[in-house]
Amino acid sequence: MIELSRVSKSFGRVRAVDNVSFKIKKGEIVGFLGPNGAGKTTTMRLIMGILKPDKGKIKVFGYDPLEDRVDIARRVGYLPENNPLYPELKVKEYLKFICEVKKAKGFERIAKEVGLEEKLDEKIENLSRGFKQRVGLAAALVGNPKALVLDEPTSGLDPIEQEKIRELIVRLSKDRIIIFSTHILSEVEAVAERLIIINGGKIVYDGQKPKRKGTVESLFKKAVLQ
Repeated sequence: MIELSRVSKSFGRVRAVDNVSFKIKKGEIVGFLGPNGAGKTTTMRLIMGILKPDKGKIKVFGYDPLEDRVDIARRVGYLPENNPLYPELKVKEYLKFICEVKKAKGFERIAKEVGLEEKLDEKIENLSRGFKQRVGLAAALVGNPKALVLDEPTSGLDPIEQEKIRELIVRLSKDRIIIFSTHILSEVEAVAERLIIINGGKIVYDGQKPKRKGTVESLFKKAVLQ
């Protein structure tokens, strides 16, 4: 379980995350929505222990992200918004390196799981943006984590690549928590089961995705404009 309780984080006078609380349980696929600057990335960095909250508590499978970062890294795969990679390395070299860092095995299996088995001998710098995202997802999957935290996983991809990454996220969701941020409402419509909408650092909606197609956009507009 990922649990935030009355969490806040400020940068100078800007309150990026303001008294945020939510729980995410095993098997949930959560779309984390909000306008630019709403607090999505800050919240994800707080979950991963990259940032320290000013107040409030965060528990990830019972661990504190700041005090137990190694335990968090073993249990949660993280794909940052900018997907930092080593472009000069071959795909297999990079995945081997991540396995060494996490003291895990099985990069070939992970590469196959995300559709990279034919790209292992290619340099990352020569891959399309879509395949670079797959490399980032593969790195996040090293160690068979119980949860995936994905920050804008389809940002900058063309429609075909977006669809492939969405299908991959759904396949990866079995027996895992997945929380992904996005500004693409159709993506949430296609993938998420639950929506959390943040605006101005505050949670303005937390509930199941509407069943009727095409209602996510109206729900989002209503939530951020209220």
